[in-house]
Amino acid sequence: MATERWYEALARLQRQGQPHVLATQVTSLGSTPREPGARMVITEDAVYDTLGGGTFEWQVIAAARKNLSEGDTGMQLEAFSLGGRSGQCCGGFVNVILETYPGVEVRVAIFGAGHVGRALAELTAPLEWRLDWFDSRDNAFDDLETPPSRQYRHPLDAPEQAVNSLAVGSHVLVLTHDHAEDFALIDALLKRSDIGSIGLIGSKSKWASFRRRLLAAGHRDADIARVRCPIGDSGGDKRPYAVALSALAELLPISAAGTSRSGRNTPDSDDKRGGDGNSRNARGEARKELQQRGIPSDKVRSLFG
Repeated sequence: MATERWYEALARLQRQGQPHVLATQVTSLGSTPREPGARMVITEDAVYDTLGGGTFEWQVIAAARKNLSEGDTGMQLEAFSLGGRSGQCCGGFVNVILETYPGVEVRVAIFGAGHVGRALAELTAPLEWRLDWFDSRDNAFDDLETPPSRQYRHPLDAPEQAVNSLAVGSHVLVLTHDHAEDFALIDALLKRSDIGSIGLIGSKSKWASFRRRLLAAGHRDADIARVRCPIGDSGGDKRPYAVALSALAELLPISAAGTSRSGRNTPDSDDKRGGDGNSRNARGEARKELQQRGIPSDKVRSLFG
């Protein structure tokens, strides 16, 4: 188990935009390992804090990681009969709410920390996107303030290596200070079919030259057509902020379309409003067992809503 407390991990994971689940024990009846209000945070490879251990906790972790692996989001109620579903001798009853956060759904990579790149980084900061920002020049980021949450700055030593490090579905904007570097990046990006979108700053004549060279390098017309150049439409305004603003306005619907195709459930989707079939069955079994033990119906209702 990780050493961070659940609230420390929750704050960090939210800040970083990493997928995670907050598990909260909301009710209990009889002998249970923890009291209502106990919480733990679960990621794909770590657990922060505890709901008391044992089979019950491992079942909570398994349910949380199932949500993460299947891309489910939102809230669901899980019911545990510790003597039945969990096979523990304490024999109490626990309800746990799982709140699943998918993490950031949009990842953007900017190559170039010049005037337009800096304006773009500033504009994207409130959008809760993850930004990977590269530049090959020494000290390119030294005069900037501490990066905001979800912004990661990298040296650009080898274009192909940097491109290969990008997450699947990343939306890439290439706007370095060097045309040769721009070309090397576009060449590497076109070798990846899993990039979300590719934008290149420059004029129509720059793109015509790049297109000829890319064809000569063996890229197909259909692949080259994935590149947007010029990026955005600033109406002829060449000021860096105007160019950045138009590039971002162009990218917003592209990134939104990519997110909608991801197939993730929304928090108010039909199955999440009532929980999935397994959780509904578990609640039904726990409710039946309580009634068989003679627990008053008002207490049963207070446990299950």
